[in-house]
Amino acid sequence: MRKNDLLVLNNTRVFPARLFASKDRTEAKVEVFLLRELANDLWEVMVRPARKVRIGNKLMFTSKLMCDVIDNTVSGGRVVRFEFDGDNLHDAIDRIGTCPLPPYINREADLNDKKRYQTVYASERGAVAAPTAGLHFTSGLIKKAEQKGIKLEYITLHIGLGTFRPVQVEDLNRHQMDSEYFEVSPKTALAINQAKKRYRKIIAVGTSTVRALETIAISGFQVTPKRGWTDKFIYPPYEFKMVDKMITNFHAPKSTLMMMVSAFADRDLIIKAYREAKKNKYGFLSYGDAMMIV
Repeated sequence: MRKNDLLVLNNTRVFPARLFASKDRTEAKVEVFLLRELANDLWEVMVRPARKVRIGNKLMFTSKLMCDVIDNTVSGGRVVRFEFDGDNLHDAIDRIGTCPLPPYINREADLNDKKRYQTVYASERGAVAAPTAGLHFTSGLIKKAEQKGIKLEYITLHIGLGTFRPVQVEDLNRHQMDSEYFEVSPKTALAINQAKKRYRKIIAVGTSTVRALETIAISGFQVTPKRGWTDKFIYPPYEFKMVDKMITNFHAPKSTLMMMVSAFADRDLIIKAYREAKKNKYGFLSYGDAMMIV
């Protein structure tokens, strides 16, 4: 990274999305995983065991927090409406929820995960998975980058569980990405456009940042401020309009993340890099090592 390069990071904040409840009549235990907020007190969730949770059931978390199951989703989830005794539903969820670790981490979350599975610059609550490339950045490293003259800007993209879902179709056009909410502020959009105009490099920290920037790219290699939902699936061949360099972790095979990095760099080069990483026992996935693709 050089002076006047623009480093763009995702400031989404992971919230404790994994809750445990009991059914109001049978007291059967149910795991409830919050996916996204649809409206005030209305959430899309995943439940386990799904076969035991039906429309009309009431799930009890505490004596002051409960929800009614009001609909099914096409992906096998549920839509629930929360009822709570208090002023702020998010605070109530935060008190009883646990950190939503990725499914390939085969252990229960502990108190250390609440700190480790969060970037130091996380500020906008809403993700169920961390933008893991950002976990490598300490406050000291960010300060050094700024002292070097590297510019920093932030976008928000709330990462969902779909980031872990493997591609299971041969025809990539048929793979449906889950929609994720994102925001790119006027300030960040202006900084990106000015950097492009002055031929400065745009360095995206993480695949979620890449998705947000490529979603809002318009003609002439410019971006426009925007907030909304994106289901953009980036795979070879793809012409990147905004991002010049990418910092990213080592991803699982057959993942949409692996396909994005293969589109950004030559696929053979990525395979070579992964073989080298495996040979040298680099860490893979969320708590693993990172690389910069230039």
